[in-house]
Amino acid sequence: MATTSSLLPAGLNYHPRTRFICGPGSVNRIAELSAGLGACRVLLVTDPGVEEAGHPAEVQELLLSAGLELTLFDNVIENPTSREVGRCVEVAKSAGVELIIGLGGGSALDTAKGCNFVLTNGGHIRDYWGHGKASELMLPMIAIPTTAGTGSESQSYALISDEDTHQKMACGDEKACPVIALLDPELTVTQPRNVAANTGMDALSHALESSVTLKRNLISSRLSTESFRLLYPNFLAVLRCPENLQARSAMQNGAALGGLAIENSMLGAAHAMANPLTARCGIIHGQAVGLALPAVIRYNAQDPEIAGIYHEMVNSSNNIHEKGSALGTTEWLADELVNMLKAADMPTCLSDVGVEEHMLETLAGDAEQQWTGTHNPRPVRKKDFLILYQELL
Repeated sequence: MATTSSLLPAGLNYHPRTRFICGPGSVNRIAELSAGLGACRVLLVTDPGVEEAGHPAEVQELLLSAGLELTLFDNVIENPTSREVGRCVEVAKSAGVELIIGLGGGSALDTAKGCNFVLTNGGHIRDYWGHGKASELMLPMIAIPTTAGTGSESQSYALISDEDTHQKMACGDEKACPVIALLDPELTVTQPRNVAANTGMDALSHALESSVTLKRNLISSRLSTESFRLLYPNFLAVLRCPENLQARSAMQNGAALGGLAIENSMLGAAHAMANPLTARCGIIHGQAVGLALPAVIRYNAQDPEIAGIYHEMVNSSNNIHEKGSALGTTEWLADELVNMLKAADMPTCLSDVGVEEHMLETLAGDAEQQWTGTHNPRPVRKKDFLILYQELL
């Protein structure tokens, strides 16, 4: 007889929407897969940094040699805004594209998704802020991540900043989810060390936050745990040996599973704190969420049930069993994350990145308005965010 804990929760509606193709050299299948989706005219969305690494040229050659018509949009910026989405839409519309390929980090994939919203449904990207606001079908999209962190390749959300207000807009719809994700670890070897560190910390935060949200369920918990199991031992392994394809593949797979976990359980207070740090202080997202995560874990673990979830998660990795007598405690986990930040040469307090005490009140007010905070397992109000920021200063 099945126990209650092994049953799928009532009301669960889980349907994987993305086909994952993994392994070194998998990008070489891009032309075959594009043609298989019935596309003749393709839009490739990427950024200058990825172009310098040579990956778009490789993809372009594969597509063109297969007789596909290709249009390039390579003006993606970090933390893309509605302005870039609008420009991408203009390019896509003039070319009459039938398929969108996002190649790069989360910014490229989010820009591609944002373009898909407006290209197929009209209006402005801010019209889709929220969930399920697209009435028309979207074009098929193939995601090719060149980083291991955001999990955007397995999510239906595009994170786009409003060009006027700088507010980060989470625009989500099932129809926006990539139909195929190519996880080729060879594409991540060229990323700079600081990019690997920032995106890797983002991926770890996804695994840990999605494991404890109010919307967590059996599916998301399994995904979060497996994501953490892959990410934790390989985060520093990649930084120590950039050519380690096995570690890079584990990071890519862990990031994708973290994205799937978010799809099923959302995120929490660490991301609510990180977004204002990026919007107002220009702090890189991976740094911002890495700074916030240890304090949020300590805050959440004041709930014994949540502390138990953290304990089970960290003990899921064989690499942690040798860490000592404090194994699995919440304090150990929070301290370990700080140690990982230090080993990755990332900041460990807000003063390291120029945040001053007079800014905290405004940051706390902004954090309270973030949608991710509403899913945190313990309620977080402005006064709570202020205390958390003060602890990090």
